[in-house]
Amino acid sequence: MKLNLDKYDSEFLNIISDLLENSEVKKMDEFRQHYNTTCLDHCINVAYYNYLICKKLKLDYVSAARAGLLHDLFLYDWRKKQPGRKRLHAFYHPRAALNNSKALFNLNKKEEDIILKHMWPVTVILPKYKESYITTLTDKFSTLAETHKYYCDKLESKRAYRYAYIFLSLLVIPII
Repeated sequence: MKLNLDKYDSEFLNIISDLLENSEVKKMDEFRQHYNTTCLDHCINVAYYNYLICKKLKLDYVSAARAGLLHDLFLYDWRKKQPGRKRLHAFYHPRAALNNSKALFNLNKKEEDIILKHMWPVTVILPKYKESYITTLTDKFSTLAETHKYYCDKLESKRAYRYAYIFLSLLVIPII
């Protein structure tokens, strides 16, 4: 799948460009994350929100963006039972993503903490850095936004919805 990166600013793209060129990172595009969103698209969304928020708050937006892109680098379909995995995906995948990321890239301590603790409070250990807390929030926000988009698209495709929209529009027009 061809990524559409036109909506992101050049500074953000420069920060994550070496990660996006990696063949293992590109494999995230083969796995569905939330409904119609691939794992790679989800991670880019999280990375971009991290970048924007951390830059605005004068925090380490470079580490936040890079770790946001790698936070779900687990490379398996989490909906299917994985051989050898004894724990639920929510508890297992942060460590898997961290191990995969460390095998491919030199991470700083902040990036490691962000990746490992992005599922807080599900994973009980508290994040160490402000950027880690921000990532937990942007991850949840991205998940909600991706889910919302899926259901809105699905609802809009229904014929009954289109007719109801037209009917309601006709009711409102005489009031205006």
